[in-house]
Amino acid sequence: MAINLKNFLNSQNNDSKMGDFQDLDHLDGVSISTTSANLYNNSRDDLVMFYFRQGANYASVYTKSKIISENIKWNLNLKNKKICALIINTRNANTFTGKRGYQGLKEIADEACLKLSIKQKKDENNPKRIKPNQILFGCTGTIGEIFPTEKIKKAIPNLIEKIRYTQNKYIWMKAALGIITTDLKPKLAMEECKIGNANIKIYGIAKGSGMIYPNMATTLGYVFTDADISSNILQKLLRKNIETTFNAITCDGDTSTNDMVSIFSTAEVKNKVIKNINDPAIKDFDNALHSVLLNLAKRVAADGEGSSKFITIRVNNSKTQEDAKKIAFSVANSPLVKTAVAGNDPNWGRIVMAIGKADVDIKLNKLSIKLGPIKVVEKGQLSNSYIEDDAAVYMKEEKKIDIVIDLNIGKKYFTAYTMDLTKKYIEINANYRS
Repeated sequence: MAINLKNFLNSQNNDSKMGDFQDLDHLDGVSISTTSANLYNNSRDDLVMFYFRQGANYASVYTKSKIISENIKWNLNLKNKKICALIINTRNANTFTGKRGYQGLKEIADEACLKLSIKQKKDENNPKRIKPNQILFGCTGTIGEIFPTEKIKKAIPNLIEKIRYTQNKYIWMKAALGIITTDLKPKLAMEECKIGNANIKIYGIAKGSGMIYPNMATTLGYVFTDADISSNILQKLLRKNIETTFNAITCDGDTSTNDMVSIFSTAEVKNKVIKNINDPAIKDFDNALHSVLLNLAKRVAADGEGSSKFITIRVNNSKTQEDAKKIAFSVANSPLVKTAVAGNDPNWGRIVMAIGKADVDIKLNKLSIKLGPIKVVEKGQLSNSYIEDDAAVYMKEEKKIDIVIDLNIGKKYFTAYTMDLTKKYIEINANYRS
């Protein structure tokens, strides 16, 4: 399975190299395949499959948009606790395609089930007949275009033929490249942890660059573990950890119709049975899962369309986490703040504006603001130590900008992640379908 060189070279143009990514290797129970269905009218990989030979427990969170893609509708209709395959296509969102788009998924699922069932008979001692309701779908791309059912169906035999039961870093990279659209970099993350005495792996990939704003997950994210964890526990862990990871990023304030983040457990490692997420034995796994999700989420925000800087906004000592979150996203979504960062302008007045419009009760005489290490506002007034030229140097020289807002009226906090708004963002989105 050769690397998709066109996509990889694109990532290299953004100072990204294969060595920059963690060494994801084999994870028992997961098989990966990628191919081109010619959705872009060229040979780039645009169809990716994750195949679970013995099935996998799974959990998902989806967009809260009132308009959702047909694949989200399909996934929500699945009642099985285990699935056998995840199929992801790029270039077409399968949104606003109606019954025709949904029917297309059914036809693709039927074709995939037929071919996978044949593969089961060939490769397994106890083959199973795979059913359409054991197939999960991910779609990403342009909204409102006719779903390319026939192209994808024709590519399914080749996709299944390319399944490899042993994975390595290059194959994981190929899968991460295969699901991207306007992204400049593939997004991969991994952690290793323990459940009791059992060694556990957690691997993840994601895509996302624009139309990024939380109301669930903001992008496509897929996490895989060899742990033996029930779908019920996976769902609780995912919902818990999504709030401060994928629900903490924004690029442009727009929530996609196709957002989904899913986690899959192959149960290849026979760890202690977990019946409650408060079980101390799951704590290490819980922390590792959060780390993988946050790593992926930050990569999505940092790769925002046209971005030149990664911005972290932390709101401390708020009365409630919800108030902290409102202020953090008010700053993160402000075009004026984001363009000031793009222009290396320490225009702290725009941060003050964004705090004020968040509709959160604050005590002005307790408000403090910092740009990185530089104190800007103390106790509601411009700091006596503030020097504009120092702030300008910080904004110009740093690629990662930290904005810290201290309300000093409570103990709750929230951190949001975003990127600056450049001319390139407009160019990318003005020419998206050109």
